[in-house]
This record gives sequence, C-alpha cells and structure tokens, in this order.
Amino acid sequence: MEEKKKNPTLRWKIISGVLAVALITVSCLYAFGVGKPACTNTNGGQSSAAETVAATEAAKTDDALSLWTDTAPLKKQLTDFMKSITAEGSNDFIPVKDRIAVFDMDGTLCCETDPGYFDHKLLYYRVTEDPDYKDKASDEEKAVCEKIKTYFETGEYPKGLDVEHGKAVATAFKGMTPEEFDAYVKKYKEQPTIGYNNMKYGEAFYKPMLQVVDYLQANDFKVYVVSGTDRLITRGLCDGVLDIPPSQMIGSDESFVATNQGDKDGLDYTFSKDDKVITGGEFIIKNLKMNKVSVIEREIGQQPVLCFGNSSGDGAMANFTITNNKYQSGAYLLCCDDLERENGNQKKADSMRESCEKNGWTAVSMKDDWKTIYGDNVTRKAA
Repeated sequence: MEEKKKNPTLRWKIISGVLAVALITVSCLYAFGVGKPACTNTNGGQSSAAETVAATEAAKTDDALSLWTDTAPLKKQLTDFMKSITAEGSNDFIPVKDRIAVFDMDGTLCCETDPGYFDHKLLYYRVTEDPDYKDKASDEEKAVCEKIKTYFETGEYPKGLDVEHGKAVATAFKGMTPEEFDAYVKKYKEQPTIGYNNMKYGEAFYKPMLQVVDYLQANDFKVYVVSGTDRLITRGLCDGVLDIPPSQMIGSDESFVATNQGDKDGLDYTFSKDDKVITGGEFIIKNLKMNKVSVIEREIGQQPVLCFGNSSGDGAMANFTITNNKYQSGAYLLCCDDLERENGNQKKADSMRESCEKNGWTAVSMKDDWKTIYGDNVTRKAA
C-alpha cells in the first residue's frame, strides 16, 4: 500500500494561523496596558500606562495649577486663556507652531535671594573657595567677588556688576569643555541653601511656577528659558528639574574656541579631529532688557504669546510679548512680597506691582497666590 504524502501547504497554513492568533492576543493585551513600558511617577515608583495618560490629561485641567490659590489672577486668566486658544474654531485659537512661552529664570523659576543669584554664588565659590582655582584667580576676578560679597551682605546690587560678573565668569571658567563646565555647575548645586532647611540650590525652584511650565507643555506650548545667567550655567542648573532641551535654554554668552586654535580667529581656523570645544574666556553679551528681545528674535524667530519674569531686566521681553501681537497674549511678573516663607523685599515688590499696572502686565503675589513655594518639607531658617 502506498504511503500517503504529507501536505506542506496545509502545515504552513496551520502555523500561520497560530501566529496570527498569538499576534492578535498580544496586541489586545498591549492596548489595555499589559506589557507596556512602565513610566516613573512622581513618587519614584512605576506608573501604569493608564496612570501616565491620566497624568497627562490632568496637566491640561484647572487642577494642574493646584498649588495656586483660587483667587490668584494668573490661575483664572491662564486657564481661561488656554480654553480659548486651544478650542478649534475659536476666534482666539493659536496653532501649535505659534504657542511660544518665555520664562526668566532667577526670581521667576528659582530662588535669587539666598543670598543672591546662583551664578554669583558659583563665581564667588570658584574665585575665593575652590582649592583648585582660588590661587590662580586674577585680581580682576577677586575685585568682582568683593562687590558680590557686598551685594550678598546688603541686598543692593552694585551698578555695573552684571557685566563685570559676566566677564569674570568667562575668564574664571576659561578652558573648560561644556561637559566639564556642566559637571562643575551640577556639583555646586548640590550644596545646601544657606537660608532654608531641607533644600539644596538645585532644588530651590518655585513649585507653583513649575506647574505653570508643565501646564503649558501639556497644552502643546514650546517653552524657552531666557535668562541673564550664563547660558551653560542656566542649562546645568535647570537640568533634571525642567523638561526643556538645552536648545531652548538661552542665557548670557561667552566665547567658544577649539583646543588647538590658539590666537587664530575662527575664520582662519578649521576644527580638526584632534580638537575639542572649550570656553574661550571672552564675555560676549549680558542677556538682559533689550538684549532679551534681540536674542528671542535671533534664536526663536517668533514673537512669544506668554512671558513670565520678575524684574526690570524682563520688562522689555514682557512688552515685546504683548505689543502688536496677532494672538491673544499675556505677561506675568512676580512680586517678591512673601516675607515669611521667602526672603522677600516689600519695597521691590511694590515697585514691580506699580510697573505691572503701568505696562498692562499681570502681577503675581508670592504671598497671596501660592499655597507653597518650595514644598511643605522646606522651611525658612530663622533670621
């Protein structure tokens, strides 16, 4: 009797059918969140896919500004603004490509009064305390640090120190690669703050303002930090706190050169395979006042629709945002009026409030508008 031949076509049909069923099963499980990569939640644990989606959606709601009091003008204005500009068909609708927001850093996103700006504390440490550099510091750098010391002690900022400080930063950190400079900044920001318990300099960010950044990003805003602080210091301080790429962190500028460039001009030198980029020691520009408007035009190329700042150095940026804007726009300026939870200054706060009334900006009261500043575990030390 002749043996019956096997049918190879039938065999492959069976295998294909089994694989198809398996693929459909896995796809269904994945759709319901099974097997998806877990995301880290704010408590350091793992969030499910459903929790991640819920968190993203929550960031778009009024609840996203939960650290703001219900009477805070910014809270109502910003949530009303968001509903209006994101609604398809609305006369105030703003396309995603035009949703640009700019933030100052010191005094707007983070503390600038412990006892002064972060970049000034960093330079002071570099020149007067760093065992690897203090004996190499120039007389000019030491003189700048004497002025910084006076500023820290009195709270009064000496005229001309902004540019002098920028020049000293450029020379004091000359020859570092951007990676080395970044590591230096990040190491220093691990230092504990002077005036607060349970907080490091790298943690001294205003939690209500971080909520604003998250809220804007959840609604498809592109957020830029436009600071008077050196660009590399700005990037190092904000890294790990703000989910903003380095390309969207703009600050004061210093020169960069190649390690083997020497005294040659950049037009006369070609970067080689043996080169690294290092800081060149030359201060270029202090990013304050009109210079903030200029850098926005150069690097962003669009007029922002929202601006957040805290000082006269941000006034030009604020006016640029709200003047002749084809979209609904707004400028919000912080008033340092909290004398209990923060190192506030009522005189400066009153002056800023007057500027807001004069220029059509919205004043933000740190005392009245915020439920917390740094979190409940952080307390201000007794004076």
